[in-house]
Amino acid sequence: MEEQLTKAAGEDNLRKPEGAAHEVDLQAAARAIEAFLTALGHPPASDPELRDTGMLVARAFHEELLSGHRTDPAEILRDTLTSTASDLIVVRDIPVTCICPHHLLPATGVLHIGYLPSQRIVGFGALSRLALAYARRLILQETLCERVAQALVEHLGARGAGCIAELQPLCLTARGDRPAHASVVTAATSGALLEDAGLRRDFFALARARSQEARR
Repeated sequence: MEEQLTKAAGEDNLRKPEGAAHEVDLQAAARAIEAFLTALGHPPASDPELRDTGMLVARAFHEELLSGHRTDPAEILRDTLTSTASDLIVVRDIPVTCICPHHLLPATGVLHIGYLPSQRIVGFGALSRLALAYARRLILQETLCERVAQALVEHLGARGAGCIAELQPLCLTARGDRPAHASVVTAATSGALLEDAGLRRDFFALARARSQEARR
C-alpha cells in the first residue's frame, strides 16, 4: 500500500495548484505529518496503524479538502442560459466542509446561496460546485460567504447575490469545555442585495425557511 501511495504522490508532484506559491510535494507533506506525530509523542514507527498516515493525510488534504485552490470559479459559472427570470433564485442546504486556516480543523455544515439574475442564469448544480470550489480551501467561514456572493456578481453578472453559511467548526466544538453542538452562522451579500434592505430580507427569509421549520 505504501509503495502505491508513494508512486501516486510522485505523479501528483508535477501538478501546481492554481494560486499556489510553490509546487505540491506530497512526499514532503507526508514526511511533515510523520514528524508532526513524532513531535507529539506518537511516532508512526511505533504503531502499525500510523504507518501510512503521513501519505494518507497529505493526499486527503491535496485531493479533497484543499482541492478548491485548483478550481476556477469563473469556469464554473461560464456555462449559462438566457432567461427572463428576474426574481431571486435560491439553493439551500448545500453540504460543505472547509478547513480553518488557523487550526487546520474542518468545519462542516451547509451553505444557502441566492442571486438576482440579469439575463443569464446557471444550472442549480453550478451553484453547488461553486460552493465546493470555495469551501475546499484554507478559508475562514466569513470569507467563504463573501467570495461566493462576489463570484456570482463578478463572473455571472448577477444583479445581486448572497450566501449564508451554517457550520459547526471543530476548532469551536472539539476543544476544551466548549459546547459540542454549537454552530456558527455567517452571511454576506453583494450588489443589489447589499444595497437594498428589502431584497436582503427576502433572501434571508427564503434561505432560512427550511432551517427554521426544522427547529420547531
